[in-house]
Amino acid sequence: MLQPTRTKFRKAFKGRIHGKATRCSKLNYGQYGLKAMQPERVIGKQIEAARVALTRYMKRTGKVWTRVFPNIPVSKKPTEVRMGKGKGAPEYYACRVKPGRIIFEVDGISEEVAREALYKASAKLPIKTKFIKR
Repeated sequence: MLQPTRTKFRKAFKGRIHGKATRCSKLNYGQYGLKAMQPERVIGKQIEAARVALTRYMKRTGKVWTRVFPNIPVSKKPTEVRMGKGKGAPEYYACRVKPGRIIFEVDGISEEVAREALYKASAKLPIKTKFIKR
């Protein structure tokens, strides 16, 4: 599961995801990519599940680049705990994804294989995505 080795602060504010992505909005490495179409927090487990689905379908041919990294700690209080007594402990790490952000890039495979592989990866993510090519 993806998570940072160390962070400046143990807990973070929830925050809001405003506007469209200006960085990571164009293909830099691969020929094909998966672009986010709506704002959402994507957690590390979802990114890993999508990556595994992607590489399994590609059968270890080509190359995959992951353009997102979960660096925001998301805290959660245990179940059936009364209100108050501070913020909960960090539960998992998430990445704030803006619309227009490239999530995955692939190269070294045909367009049909890339389209199907990225479709399978998008099924593991909680956001609407779009297949793009250079």
